[in-house]
Amino acid sequence: MLPFALNHMTAPRLRYDAFLDLAKGLGCVGVELRNDLGGALFGGDAPAVVKAAAAQRGLRILGLAQLTMFNDWSEAKRAEGEALMKIAAAIGAEGIALIPRNDGIGCEDGVRQAALKASLKELLPMLRAHGLKGMVEPLGFEICSLRSKAEAVECIEELDGADTLKIVHDTFHHHLVGGGAMFPEHTGIVHVSGVVDASVKVSDLRDGHRILVDERDLMDNVGQIKRLRAGGYSGPISYESFATEVHEMPDVAPALRRSIAFIQSREEAAAH
Repeated sequence: MLPFALNHMTAPRLRYDAFLDLAKGLGCVGVELRNDLGGALFGGDAPAVVKAAAAQRGLRILGLAQLTMFNDWSEAKRAEGEALMKIAAAIGAEGIALIPRNDGIGCEDGVRQAALKASLKELLPMLRAHGLKGMVEPLGFEICSLRSKAEAVECIEELDGADTLKIVHDTFHHHLVGGGAMFPEHTGIVHVSGVVDASVKVSDLRDGHRILVDERDLMDNVGQIKRLRAGGYSGPISYESFATEVHEMPDVAPALRRSIAFIQSREEAAAH
């Protein structure tokens, strides 16, 4: 069985403990929790309670998302990062998500690489001090200041940070940039979602188009997973769906179970 996981964005209306129950019921290895779902973080529960709840269900907390605009470094950003890391460590999370600027600023050649290196250089010792991984997530949107996994990997290697800094392979964002190299050895987690609307140009795709993966999928999620695993990636495959139609399901479990079975069956077929 592939090591599936759930990102809380796939079922954002569930309280974290009900979300943990969903993940456990689906046989997931872990979850990614988020700080951007509105309301009090973890429904107001203390980090120790969250840590115990995950452990009780045998689930890893793979990450806490997210530090946004991480590559727009400042003392305020340092404080924000430090605060997030303290919470992540307290809940027993393995890492935090690092999301780049996505507003059309700082995208110029030379500018974006320098900003990336400056911020990761500052974040690296902070992450190590907390015993956390930093999950760097290139986004495929044309207004994003970090679209290239190759640039992220080059920077991580320059900083000798591969023990701590990993990249997120998001099948949606990989599709938006037209594919390219995958870097399985640098990948910390894989995010999957499906796109089925062929009437939308790739450059016009947005998070709201991201449903669950099924046989109609236009992004070759299965093929992307196969290539990553063939390259040695054996980590979690986490569902991250932003589509309202998924969020509004009264019970998302059956749809997730079907999607997991679909990917798993294609994986097994490829193995024979």
